[in-house]
Amino acid sequence: MMQFSKRLHRYIVTSSVIIQACVFAVAGIAAELRPLPRPANDTLGSLVIIGDSTVRNGDGQGGNGQWGWGEPLAELFDSSKLNVVNRAVGGLSSRTYATAGYWDATKALLKPGDFVIMQFGHNDASPINDEHRARGTIPGVGDEFEEIVNRISGEKETVHTYGWYLRKYIREARERGAHPVACSPVPRKLWNGEKLKRASDNYARWAQEVAESEEVPFIDLNEMIAVRYEALGKEKVESLFADEHTHTSLSGARLNAASVVAGLLTLRLDGLVSQLNKRGREIESADAAHVISPDSRPILADHKTAEVAKTRSEIPTLYLIGDSTVRNGHQDGVGWGEVIDRYFDTDKIDVVNRAIGGRSTRSFMREERWQKVLDELEAGDFVVMQFGHNDGGRVGDARFKRRPALPGVGDDTQAVSFEDGTKELVHSYGWYLSKFCRDAKGKGATPIICSPVPHKNNWHEGRFEPDFVLHRQWCQQVADATDSHFIDLTALIGSRYQQLGETHVDSLFADARTHTNMAGAVVNAECVVAGLKELPARPLKPFLSTLKTR
Repeated sequence: MMQFSKRLHRYIVTSSVIIQACVFAVAGIAAELRPLPRPANDTLGSLVIIGDSTVRNGDGQGGNGQWGWGEPLAELFDSSKLNVVNRAVGGLSSRTYATAGYWDATKALLKPGDFVIMQFGHNDASPINDEHRARGTIPGVGDEFEEIVNRISGEKETVHTYGWYLRKYIREARERGAHPVACSPVPRKLWNGEKLKRASDNYARWAQEVAESEEVPFIDLNEMIAVRYEALGKEKVESLFADEHTHTSLSGARLNAASVVAGLLTLRLDGLVSQLNKRGREIESADAAHVISPDSRPILADHKTAEVAKTRSEIPTLYLIGDSTVRNGHQDGVGWGEVIDRYFDTDKIDVVNRAIGGRSTRSFMREERWQKVLDELEAGDFVVMQFGHNDGGRVGDARFKRRPALPGVGDDTQAVSFEDGTKELVHSYGWYLSKFCRDAKGKGATPIICSPVPHKNNWHEGRFEPDFVLHRQWCQQVADATDSHFIDLTALIGSRYQQLGETHVDSLFADARTHTNMAGAVVNAECVVAGLKELPARPLKPFLSTLKTR
């Protein structure tokens, strides 16, 4: 094959684009980089995207009617707050994006605080060494490698696994102070009956495994979009593609871009969600099962927090059950249940906080914590329950620490097995809440469901918009179905935060977005008390103290 001599090519780009003069090796051949977008405003942070033609097709102008999702993604962000820089290149794999020099050029643009979203996989299954493109990677995520003499360049090259290249991008982005986000590849339009074929046995799974091992946020675009396509049906999906099965039309690219934003909304990444424009904020958050948010905090062990004992058998007991937003147990936060006793006359009612950090409805029951409360319950007692922060995620995925419940309030179940040989039948979030309520009522106690306290990073143009929209609905539905009391604590706290303002609310938290300090716990406890006062017949009114709440 004819060998090309190395040459220096200069791209002189006028107006806002800088002059570049570079020589880069693509598979060992001297070649110039295609001109790619740069940050439009160097004073702003950037969301930089790397990937293949499903992210940026050709020059990004819709040639042949084919569009990647990177262009319409920019339409969903406020360009006065954030640069969206789509530096994906069609035809490249996770390997050749690096060997061609595109990653080095992109990495040089990164500033501390920037974000890098990566999506590769469509071209990684190509041959590792041939005369056409030599772009394939070794399947998997391990450290295997293969020494080759590249048939195009005639030069030696060490080829690694798909996962190795993703880890390279993640680690080197972090070295620049940027925040990486990994995505599984968008699905092709390949049907098996009424179901779309997934990449869950290869590139989607491998991208997830890398994200988990490197502890970076992950968006499962492969599964999320496949579910959406199946809901639309074959006929409607046909118009979303501009070729046989891989490259989307503009409408298809916009659907995929909206899926990326849906994942970002569920991940609640500081620095991105707040930069969405009105169209971006109107997108519905993704199912929690389609994202992974790194959580390095260990589940709170029993010996780290002493169980609060019932002390007065001659008076009613108010039991609190829930997660760390009710009783934290770590040094970096205080739950509202740890301060709420000050609003009760403890000569008339015993307040017993049995909440524990890191628990979901499912794990609270599996660990027999609910059974211990139930064994103590007597007629005339009360149970206030608040779960949700740990109930989301993929059932059966070890990353979620055996906590996720199935979404919704139905009777559907999923059997899961674990490496230690144990098995569990997992129910829905609403099923567990319903059990708590019916069990309590069966003992003559009064159950009260609270929706989850909101995360703090839900400000949009000065307005606080609480999250946990679905959990609020599910809590209300369970309360109606079991004839139990319901407090929309999410909304009550959201209204209070709106009154206080973003700066003040920031001072109420001990971490980035979830756990309150003492002052924040007091604010949330006051909202719980306000909700209790508005319940029908006000069942706890005789037990409240005269301490005033705001």
